[in-house]
Amino acid sequence: MSTPAEKHALRVSGETALTLVAFIVFFTAFLAWAFLFTKPTIEQSARSEKLAVLNQILPAKLYDNDPLADTLTLPAEPALGTTVPSAVYRARLNSQPSALALDVVAPDGYSGNIRMLAAFNAQGQVIGVRVVEHKETPGLGDYIEPRKDKNKERPWISQFDHVPASLSAQNWHVRKDGGTFDAYAGATVTPRAVIKAIYKAQKFVIANRQALFAREAKDGLAKGQNGR
Repeated sequence: MSTPAEKHALRVSGETALTLVAFIVFFTAFLAWAFLFTKPTIEQSARSEKLAVLNQILPAKLYDNDPLADTLTLPAEPALGTTVPSAVYRARLNSQPSALALDVVAPDGYSGNIRMLAAFNAQGQVIGVRVVEHKETPGLGDYIEPRKDKNKERPWISQFDHVPASLSAQNWHVRKDGGTFDAYAGATVTPRAVIKAIYKAQKFVIANRQALFAREAKDGLAKGQNGR
């Protein structure tokens, strides 16, 4: 037979377990409620941030649709440097393809990945590029961001504005390497990585224009377009 002390201990243990279970249930329910309550706000914030970047590289005169709603999901694509699925934002004017913007990653920045959003017109011309995430050295390689570039009138990244699809491969380098792109002295690793990534992305877009602008996602995107 259990002694009074043992019965008391069992009762206390049971009450403690019930309290713990109740706390876990309540806390889980609270987290679920908080997630559902804040999810629309988070999604709207992410949409606003993406739209702000798109507006910098995709002129409004090029489209009359909603590029954030007219999207295509790409699987991880070596030519773009992406390792997870990413979205293609399609711009259309009078229902005709006019431009697109997609994620591009330069994996060989001085301090790791440099994530960008790049826009191209329907012929493959680069319209504009913006860096959205990087860890480049402050005051040295971070000039790839317009807001951190000392040249406010013509930021370094603006060199990609309207780069034609016909620009030869040998020109896709910094001037020091025989190309047409400027680079600030003492920080050429970063621009080399960005230039190479945008070059590869342009070749990918040119090779896959029809599939990228298709109304529905399709297999058969051209591979082997990520070489230099």
